[in-house]
Amino acid sequence: MSPPLVEASAISRSYAMRSGMFGRSTAVHAVDGVSLAIAKGETLGLVGESGSGKSTTGRIVLGLEPPDRGEVRFQGKPMAAPGTTAWRAQRARMQMIFQDPLGALDRRLPVGTQIREPLDIHGVGTPAEREERVRELLRAVELTPAHGTRYPGALSGGQRQRIVLARALATKPDFLVCDEPVSALDVSIQAQVVNLLADLQAQLSLTLLFISHDLRVVRQISNVVAVMYLGRIVEIGSADDLFARPEHPYTQALVSASPAPGRRSAGRIVLSGDPPNPAARPQGCAFHPRCPRAVARCASEVPILAAVGGNRQVACHLVMGAATRDAA
Repeated sequence: MSPPLVEASAISRSYAMRSGMFGRSTAVHAVDGVSLAIAKGETLGLVGESGSGKSTTGRIVLGLEPPDRGEVRFQGKPMAAPGTTAWRAQRARMQMIFQDPLGALDRRLPVGTQIREPLDIHGVGTPAEREERVRELLRAVELTPAHGTRYPGALSGGQRQRIVLARALATKPDFLVCDEPVSALDVSIQAQVVNLLADLQAQLSLTLLFISHDLRVVRQISNVVAVMYLGRIVEIGSADDLFARPEHPYTQALVSASPAPGRRSAGRIVLSGDPPNPAARPQGCAFHPRCPRAVARCASEVPILAAVGGNRQVACHLVMGAATRDAA
């Protein structure tokens, strides 16, 4: 196997949260010991409920936020210190596609000017070459050069997301972090944007971290899927295997709630309650208060993410116990 293009090793990130003006400060562990490796040209889908730490993980991997602990490596080298020349050179090769395309664009500027902005910042080519690159990018995302003269408010949601994608591709990056890139779009437009992203990935050999709560979209575009719960990875494996045979009870609930052809909704697993407050993480397995299969050990001991066969890793006492019995 080729070495990963992007690798995060045991990264953690905490934030101080204060209740009220004079309340005591509490540490909120948004990301807690997450490790990920993404091979060149592949897509890793990162899924989980809101508040699970997916977006924070994406920002750390992209170098927009430093981890409190752990390390991110790009092409085998540690991320450069923010603000340095080396960091800016790395950032030209690592870009992000945001959830809200209208919020990611400046409503006062023509979108063509905004697509050209990364080229201006990094000093890529001559002014004439930059204008030609903008036209080339608009055609690549299936728009016309005429769209470049328009303002964001004059475009549809799907067109705005294509503009955001074109801007992200301007510096010819190797790696894209896609943070809920289609959640704000209608279903029909979602399919168009995801198909376009997949086509561009194949043409340009892009490597993607695709963050979403929509398992239907993740299944369509991902090679590997990692499931997060309350800041930790609870299961990771190939997309085909994970969706065909989810192991962790949380993954089973997510997959059962995702519509699929030929599967009856009667088999859906409904979880009780909401995810716990990250500032008051439960002892033991963070999922045990909502887990229908939890045993006493789950409330006292944190499960370790471990291999259960092939390339699958699961953090669950029940799964590991079954794997040990099967091995015996």
